[in-house]
Amino acid sequence: MGGLALAIALTVVVAAPRAHAGVLEIDDSGRVRRFDGPTQFVGSAAQALPIAQAAPAPTARAPHRRAAAAVVDAAATRHGLSPELLRSVAQRESGLDPAARSPKGATGLMQLMPGTARDLGVDARDPAANADGGARYLQRLLARYDGDIVKALAAYNAGPGAVDRHGGPPPYAETRAYVDAILERMAQSVAPRPQATVRTAP
Repeated sequence: MGGLALAIALTVVVAAPRAHAGVLEIDDSGRVRRFDGPTQFVGSAAQALPIAQAAPAPTARAPHRRAAAAVVDAAATRHGLSPELLRSVAQRESGLDPAARSPKGATGLMQLMPGTARDLGVDARDPAANADGGARYLQRLLARYDGDIVKALAAYNAGPGAVDRHGGPPPYAETRAYVDAILERMAQSVAPRPQATVRTAP
């Protein structure tokens, strides 16, 4: 995509009498803008009337989760990624739990596999190193797929080999749910919507 923003058309289903269509615009670093209502796209630019959003209700977060989120945000900033993107990946991967370990052996915040951690030269048991390695790996995937965040996220979940074989996100239910969940979390961080559901194109 080069320096152009990637705009993904989304169907957002809300617990209300009417469904709302929206556009989630994600640039090459993963920064997000959401457009609801009439939107005109001209080249890489978008114009939309601002829509007032209710402030999200404060939620209680355990201190260790706040500390984990800060570690992830710092890694995102160091590597030029959107903190919302990296935090959404970490939330999906490990629930922001540095001690999380999957049955397959993935470890830590962004669930680095032993081979991936070794290739990145990081100790996956160290939260800061794990987040830094995950940020670098996601950055490499974004570069590999020319800023296509859907392909990069699918590759983070299923591996770049699967994405390359299928010419895009592989038709795995787990991978599709993974990508959908992260895009929805990013959309919610920009413009929260109660009971919203996001589906990527088949």
